[in-house]
Amino acid sequence: MDMDKPPRPERKDVFLNYKIWLSGLTGNGMVDDSTYMLLHLIGEKGSLKAAADEMKISYRKAWGDLEKAEEILGYALTQKHRGGKDGGSSILTPEATRLLEAYTALQQRFDDNVEEAFKEFISRLRQV
Repeated sequence: MDMDKPPRPERKDVFLNYKIWLSGLTGNGMVDDSTYMLLHLIGEKGSLKAAADEMKISYRKAWGDLEKAEEILGYALTQKHRGGKDGGSSILTPEATRLLEAYTALQQRFDDNVEEAFKEFISRLRQV
């Protein structure tokens, strides 16, 4: 048996996946898991460039995603300080910090409720 491969699921193994995102009223644009990860990494690393590098996305994409999120939410998420000899930096605004905290709590609540609903779903399937 190859120890590097995960166990092969049986046909009866079923998994539930879901995503949470915010969008504007028109449905255009969105704030999703990658946006939250970008914000978390900016807070951790103090730099949009470092966060983009960590996520293996271009600085331009990271900046565009951040601008799109700010447009949807209606407030700034970072305070940017242009570089100098040591380069620039970015810090999260208080609103961005609250957004991350609220998102974490929302994600946990969804996870708990979805897990319970999925257990009920599997239980009903097995009643046959």
